Amino acid sequence: MKKTVCIAALLGMLMLPCAVFTQTQAAQPPAAAVAQDQTAKQEAAKQAARSWLALVDAVNYGQSWREAASFFQSKVSKEDWEKALQQVRAPLGVAGSRTLLGAQYQTDLPNTPKGEYVILPYKTEFAGMGPVLETVILMLDKDGKWRVSGYFVKPAQ
Repeated sequence: MKKTVCIAALLGMLMLPCAVFTQTQAAQPPAAAVAQDQTAKQEAAKQAARSWLALVDAVNYGQSWREAASFFQSKVSKEDWEKALQQVRAPLGVAGSRTLLGAQYQTDLPNTPKGEYVILPYKTEFAGMGPVLETVILMLDKDGKWRVSGYFVKPAQ
């Protein structure tokens, strides 16, 4: 009886790594599924960026802050955000054409909490300045929605 228990225990210990390996493999989705998931996330982030940029284009800076990610709101007050956009965006004039230059999915960005991010660079024509590079960074927020966590404007090169 002791020999049977020992053999059963030994077999159980030998099978454990196989079970763990099989579960680990099953937990890792195929590369195609990961790419498809990232594409869907990028599309959702693009839609959120378009809505948010429409607020900024309409000079609705306070609402753009309210629609931003909670991380963004914790770093910049509404009043400071409105002042910053008045200084940066107002001199540019009315936004004309806006062309998306790409989309990059990331899970780790400098000086930000770990999470899911999509970086969207746009070449935008402004009436008062000509072409600029707008970069909109979105994060998947606590409420499960893609929200802006960063916005940068610089002259296009």
